[in-house]
Amino acid sequence: MPSAGILVIGNEILSGKVVDTNSPYLCRELRSLGVDVERVLVIPDDIDLIANETKAMHEAYDFVFTSGGVGPTHDDMTLDGVAKAFDRSLELNDGIVSRMERAQGGTVNESQEKMARIPAGSVLIDAGDLWFPVIVVENVYVFPGIPELLRKKFESIRERFRGVPFLLKRVYVRPRESDIAEDLHDLLKEFPELMLGSYPKVGEERFHVLLTLESRDAGYLQRALDSLLGKLSDDAVHKVE
Repeated sequence: MPSAGILVIGNEILSGKVVDTNSPYLCRELRSLGVDVERVLVIPDDIDLIANETKAMHEAYDFVFTSGGVGPTHDDMTLDGVAKAFDRSLELNDGIVSRMERAQGGTVNESQEKMARIPAGSVLIDAGDLWFPVIVVENVYVFPGIPELLRKKFESIRERFRGVPFLLKRVYVRPRESDIAEDLHDLLKEFPELMLGSYPKVGEERFHVLLTLESRDAGYLQRALDSLLGKLSDDAVHKVE
């Protein structure tokens, strides 16, 4: 199944001035499409660092998604870094300039022109009703940091990443995690390919642990669920979803 890495770029994220909501969104969406996100990395606005980490993710994963650093200001360095990662020059793209001029009804200024300088050989994908396209270099998809724009852009191209999605079952149990730990160990011995999560809940009166069972195989998942329920007493389970 396809794998992915997410590179979040911006000093504002590392300083805590802005909370990253883009990587959780991408993780959820990609997982629903059947893509395994194997790494999320947050780095500062530094061209060499962007280049090095982009190159490393490009070599390690099927898809790479960058978030942030594609605006008109001095600290927007993502495109410079991506270009350096692939030893490409930045070139003014006349198509993007034309889009900008149509969108604003006038000639672009120097700062806006900076956004139209993209790595040579980039592929441009129309992003629905947004005037600025998605820029793709090799397997690297460059997204803006503004959450609303990132989501609109991703929605416009999400189907190109579809694989075999994970199926999920949730089991809410009343016993404490320590009381069911052996049952969970035994379940994984029986179903080693099952993705099993155990999440204690504090302050919840109806149940104490949320268990999640995930697999791409519906039959395998159902057999694992049945086995788990068979290991637990009837009054141990609050509900199953």
